[in-house]
Amino acid sequence: MSKKQQRIPIPKVFTEERFQTQTEMLQVQRKPNNLYIGIPKETTLQENRVALVPASVASLIAHGHRVVLEAGAGEKSNYSDHDYSEIGADIAYSTEQVYKADVIMKVAPPTSEEIEFLRPNQILFSPLHLPIITADYLNRLRQKRVIALAMEYIMDDIGTFPVVRIMSEMAGLCAMLTAAELLTSTSKGKGVLLGGISGVPPAKVVILGAGVVAEFATRTALGLGAEVRIFDNNIYKLMRVQSMVGRPLNTSSLNPLQMEKELLTADVAIGAIHSKTGRTPIIVSEDIVSKMKSGSVIVDVSIDQGGCFATSEVTSHDRPTFVKHGVIHYCVPNIASRVARTASIAVSNILTPILLKAATTGSVERVIQTEKGLRHGVYTYKGCLTNEYLGERFQIKSTDLDLLITSNL
Repeated sequence: MSKKQQRIPIPKVFTEERFQTQTEMLQVQRKPNNLYIGIPKETTLQENRVALVPASVASLIAHGHRVVLEAGAGEKSNYSDHDYSEIGADIAYSTEQVYKADVIMKVAPPTSEEIEFLRPNQILFSPLHLPIITADYLNRLRQKRVIALAMEYIMDDIGTFPVVRIMSEMAGLCAMLTAAELLTSTSKGKGVLLGGISGVPPAKVVILGAGVVAEFATRTALGLGAEVRIFDNNIYKLMRVQSMVGRPLNTSSLNPLQMEKELLTADVAIGAIHSKTGRTPIIVSEDIVSKMKSGSVIVDVSIDQGGCFATSEVTSHDRPTFVKHGVIHYCVPNIASRVARTASIAVSNILTPILLKAATTGSVERVIQTEKGLRHGVYTYKGCLTNEYLGERFQIKSTDLDLLITSNL
């Protein structure tokens, strides 16, 4: 049989279609969706901040969104209920009423009582304080089938953490000013002035980490006249700090021998290590802390991610310090809450554009689907744990968020 005879005839319907005009596929323009946003009053961890300040609420209401605020939520940041009601926000006199909103904005993790108010598909913006998180806490959030985002793990387009950065700027300033106060005799410190004066050498400050906290702590310490040592394994970060400060600094990699040598003679040690995924690694052992000078001060800014000193324990603004091995420890996780009004404005400036973008694209969930940086902050999604570190730490099965979103499309 010839090759011509072996050819299988193909109907024209399968070959002619490609020459015909095809239907153009265009993305469907989604209609703007008005959001219903709730702002509860914070009752734990001596939290003084509020998630959205009146100026941001006014912007949201001007775009047609509804905002309900629990009575007294802004008082500790010096914003009255009248300030919010005058711009169109609803004032609720019960926590349950606030949690009827579709999007909940908090600056402290929800309490066990508040978790009971949550409902499926609700969006929760709040920090994730790793030292106080438990397996039961995560399981209860999963049972509520909410979409929970950790503010400190939300990334922007260039891969940085905007909430962490702005809070780090304040934390660096506050940490050094707090250390200076703790060194005084009235705070039961050594009675040492952080900056040197004529004939008296300055105090020595050791900063672990060379990120934003370190940069602003260094600026403050140098401004007060202290002697600074900075440690970090990222040489480019060390170079950046020197460039931003604008003067040569005594810097080093996290060499255990060199670090121990400096810590044993330090008056102040600042823990400024940040982890992108989970707990901060412990880089200073209890043995080294026990050898530090009596009356010296440790300010562990990394405590909201577990802390980088082995002796660190979470404290509060009511009792911010404890003494261990003769060393004063300051380990308050929400250190920026000391300057509540400034911190509230800073957080609000970051969260408001996210909410406005969510409205124009259809919903917060739609923004999560399209924005990789926002997805990075999600740790529970409709009953599933999506943070791999939390899954490993608490022995809970975690699921890749991208797979869950794809299955829901």
